Amino acid sequence: MTRDQVIETLSLFERALTLDPHSVEAQNWVALMLVIRAGNGFSESPASDFQRAEELVGRALTASSRDWLARYAKGSLLKWQGRCEDAIPEFETALALNPNWLNSLQLLAWCKVMTGSIEEAIPLDEQAIRLSPGDPYLQNYYQDMGIIYLLLSRSNEAIVWFEKARNPGLDWPYSFLAAIYALRGESEKAAANLAEAGRLCPDGRYSSIARRKATGISGPPGYCGVPKVAALFEAY
Repeated sequence: MTRDQVIETLSLFERALTLDPHSVEAQNWVALMLVIRAGNGFSESPASDFQRAEELVGRALTASSRDWLARYAKGSLLKWQGRCEDAIPEFETALALNPNWLNSLQLLAWCKVMTGSIEEAIPLDEQAIRLSPGDPYLQNYYQDMGIIYLLLSRSNEAIVWFEKARNPGLDWPYSFLAAIYALRGESEKAAANLAEAGRLCPDGRYSSIARRKATGISGPPGYCGVPKVAALFEAY
């Protein structure tokens, strides 16, 4: 979702909440969109967004402790706050209550990666891919699989998944492919992929390591305290 799409979607859910302040569903959706806005760098005050999201989710869970969307929204909030260990049971509960919400599978898998249980993430992403082969965001699952195999030092398999994840609008798969090929000494392929990543994201983040670190990635410094994960994202 683009910044404008996130803001527009949030405004619609805010209107729903204004019309029915006691609606658990509206509380959950507003909370989730606040988390998405803050987590993706679309908010002028991310701390305020996270705080309000936490308040709304708290109200929703008080009213309905087994509401799957409330559990998912809480898990998303914890994940973006870097509290991946705490987010895992929330996503597991959301998934048990609503197995059809594949985002629970994806974010559960991501939190497994962030807390060092890397191999446990593989069947979760595989299940998401199997259940929704025509998903419009399928490239996200492919990309996560590439990251998982890269963390496991299985570069051949990582390349396969990043190749699948390549999309005209995404720079990440190309940047990871550039890093893998560079590590393998295949400089021409590395340069070609890095150039494509830079073309797709022309803010200069791929112009230097310092610039790449400055732009940040999904997750707080330290990435839930897993040195190998932190080192990977520091490098790529």
